[in-house]
This record gives sequence, structure tokens and C-alpha cells, in this order.
Amino acid sequence: MRIRIVDAFTDRPFTGNPAGVLLLDAFPEDDWLQSVAREVNHAETAFAHRLPDGGEADWALRWFTPATEVALCGHATLATAHVLHTTGPHEGPVRFTTRSGVLSAEPHEDGSITLDFPTAPLTRAEIPEGLAVALGAEPLTAFDTGPAIGDLIVELADEKSVLDLAPDPRTLGRHSARGVIATARAEDPSRGYDFVSRCFFPNVGIDEDPVTGSAHTALAPYWSERLGRPDLVGLQASPRSGRVRTALRGDRTLLTGRAVTVIEGELLG
Repeated sequence: MRIRIVDAFTDRPFTGNPAGVLLLDAFPEDDWLQSVAREVNHAETAFAHRLPDGGEADWALRWFTPATEVALCGHATLATAHVLHTTGPHEGPVRFTTRSGVLSAEPHEDGSITLDFPTAPLTRAEIPEGLAVALGAEPLTAFDTGPAIGDLIVELADEKSVLDLAPDPRTLGRHSARGVIATARAEDPSRGYDFVSRCFFPNVGIDEDPVTGSAHTALAPYWSERLGRPDLVGLQASPRSGRVRTALRGDRTLLTGRAVTVIEGELLG
């Protein structure tokens, strides 16, 4: 079977967030899916198979980190939609049935793809004791993102504070189900982005995720309220980095980005 490595939320190879993508006839045993994801060893590997015509979705989609299956993943969904549209199995908008309901991906003429995801519910939270030490910076506020995402959003004083973070993943994971999203307002919006973030998910085997679509379903409502605009651009400032265009539409968040296939080969195992 064919396996592809796709860099998502970027238009340049070796940037953005890499994801493995496999198109299957059906889902094999979970142990095999987890073993492939462990072998690929990227933040997520996506597995998809076509569904019968006439249903609520076109393809079934699952995502695995090297350590576990996850309920929602933006960059691997973008990568899967990119593979479907560039290799021929599907044309036009595609609907995926997932553990987070039906998600859609719509391609555009300029090569970008828009994902339609559920907006994460935000609840103000107390800043956990010890978080500042684990993170390496003092949070201003903290918000829980709900069970589907499982992260704690913390706003820091400024963009530089986010860029300079060097957290301890061993202790950071104690403070939320999946991990911590650190964010701040952009220092200079003329650079083309409105807010900056970094995402640390040690509890699912990812010390730092390069570009996280699911996190932007929480970052979009967080910054849209503060900046007074529903449409924004976020920069996730990992070493690979990437940008996500967000559009808040009530209980749905639209995430737009590009993707590029960098490796294609044959899986023998």
C-alpha cells in the first residue's frame, strides 16, 4: 500500500507539520494502526477508507500519534484531504466521519484547503500551581478547552515570551489531559499574523507539535473575542512553523491552510 508524508499548514517542504497518510480499503486491527504510527513517528498518522455512496460522509478517518489514538487532528485531516485531491480518489469537498463527528474539507483554486471543525468551548480556569515553573513563564490567564481538545490555553505577556519558552515536558503534562497551548498577541500584525502560539502535548507523546489545527479551534474564539474580529491568522512558532487562517462561525471554526507531499513510498509491513 502507498504511504505518504505530507507537510501541512505550509506550501514549502520541510516546514509546517508533517503527517503520515494511508488510504486503505478498511481499517485493520488497532494494534497495526498504532504500530504504523509509531514507525512513521510524526505527530500524527492519518488512516482513511472510502465509505459507500449516499451516507453522511465520504470517507472514514482516524488519527494516531506514536503513542495513542486521538479524537481530533487538524493537520493530518488537511494532509489527508490534500492527498485525496492531488492523487485522484476524491474531487471537490470531502466529508470525513471521525471520533469528533463529521468534518469537511473544501479545496480552493489557489491550492488551499478549508477545514470545518467544531469550535472548542472555553472555560476560565485557575492557573495551576507549578505551571509557571514547568512552562518557564508566568501565565496571565488560563482557559480549559473542553474534553474534545483536552488542552489548557495560557496567555503570556507578549510574543517574545512565547518564542523563548523552554518548558519541562515531564512536569508540564500534569496540568491538562493532552497538553498546554501558550499564546500571545502578535507584536507586529503587519507581519501577517494576529496572534502567536506554541503547543506542548507530552501526554500523547509530542513534546512540541509544529502546527496544530485542533488547537486553533480554541485559539480562534479566544483571540476573536479579544481582537473583535471573527477572521484571523495565527502563527504557530515552532522550529518548523506554520500559519493557520481561522474564521469563527459560532459553534464551527474554519481552518484554512496549504499542504505539500514530500515523501511517497510503499509500506511493506
